[in-house]
Amino acid sequence: MKNLKFITAILFMSLLGFTSCQDEDDKINGDNSKANAADSQTAQNLERSSMHDGSFDDFLDNVSCSSILLPVTATVNGTEVNVISESDYSTVIDILSEYNNDDDEVVLHFPISVQLSNYTEIQIANQIEYDALIIACNQAENTAKDAINCLDINFPITIFTYNLNFNQNGSVVIESEEELYAYINDFGNDKYFTVNYPITATLNSDTVISITSDLDLQTKITECIAIEDEMEEAEEDAKTVEAILVEGTFKVQSFIDASIEKANDYANYTIDLAGNLSCTAQNTVDSTVEDVQGTYEVTSQTEVYFNLTFSGNATFELLNNSWEVTSYSQSSISLQSTTNAAVTLVLAQI
Repeated sequence: MKNLKFITAILFMSLLGFTSCQDEDDKINGDNSKANAADSQTAQNLERSSMHDGSFDDFLDNVSCSSILLPVTATVNGTEVNVISESDYSTVIDILSEYNNDDDEVVLHFPISVQLSNYTEIQIANQIEYDALIIACNQAENTAKDAINCLDINFPITIFTYNLNFNQNGSVVIESEEELYAYINDFGNDKYFTVNYPITATLNSDTVISITSDLDLQTKITECIAIEDEMEEAEEDAKTVEAILVEGTFKVQSFIDASIEKANDYANYTIDLAGNLSCTAQNTVDSTVEDVQGTYEVTSQTEVYFNLTFSGNATFELLNNSWEVTSYSQSSISLQSTTNAAVTLVLAQI
């Protein structure tokens, strides 16, 4: 119980760090647009951007505000897995992705150690304490106090400090996210700071951008969070599309290629997509015709994509494509080729 209270306290102390300075004199803070107080928007942006990102192992712990410190043992869909290093993550992922129509379950073997968003390492003794961690994380996400994971500041960066008269009295070079978090989190109410722009940052782990001001930082964060929200929505849509595909049997209602409707070429066939990512086209008119085997995958970015691959049948190989899902319902899924917008496919459930 003492450990449970500690978990809750340390998480909420981290959250309160964003709001503990609200009585600062706004007039002083407003005299110089380049100077930031401990409770400024820039301070919050820097702190949230530098929090420990615990989302990389969400497939294992389903908590983005913390990450599990290895080694750990878990029972994954009934199979016990010893995760000794990050190379063992693939074993967990393979088990979880073996079927897409089952209810995945990861049961952690307590006690476990985790690293929180404020870089504190604690031990979780049981499921009750772990549930408290999940609740605190959800509250942080719901109040925009969680880590900003879509923008990673590239280090080193330099921060200048000022006294209450806005006279520069120091500077510090920050070398890492953990250093930046500690510096901003401990920043006092008796001084101000500015960032030595320009700095660079990496968006969504792949695009390097230049940031030229506090306002530019806020804009880039707003934009990347919006994209992140779109990606999360697309991920949910992908799960729904995947469930519709697996639960039903389909026929080709329309296939337009080079402005020609070719659905009649598939009129005698049904397509069944299995939970193990295989698919089978079966001739329902002539049982002597060999089934056509294939594979499929549903993925997402900001849109939902359906990748289809048949082999051994030239007619069905024409359907092999990376398709964007343009609309879907329980009865049909409309697709458009990602390489040629004039090529479309509609699968109708029978």
